[in-house]
Amino acid sequence: MRTQELYRLRVENCILTIIEVHKVISQRPEFKNIISQFEELKDLLERLDMSLVQEEDVQKIEQATNSLLGELKDIFKEADCGPLYDKPMN
Repeated sequence: MRTQELYRLRVENCILTIIEVHKVISQRPEFKNIISQFEELKDLLERLDMSLVQEEDVQKIEQATNSLLGELKDIFKEADCGPLYDKPMN
């Protein structure tokens, strides 16, 4: 598999993870102020030119996704949103 294809796969994995979180959050009225930020991020990522992406860029996207999930973990617990999945995915 080519390097750019691997980068795209890794970035798409982050996007899909964020979309799954968005689905849960968008159902809760107390998270309305966060939803617009997810929408903006989704729009930006859809326009990403993978020919300009390097390993360091992908690592930053992965780190940002992990940081976001870490920050949202406590919010989900406080709002009693429950887990996104019934069992661990990875």
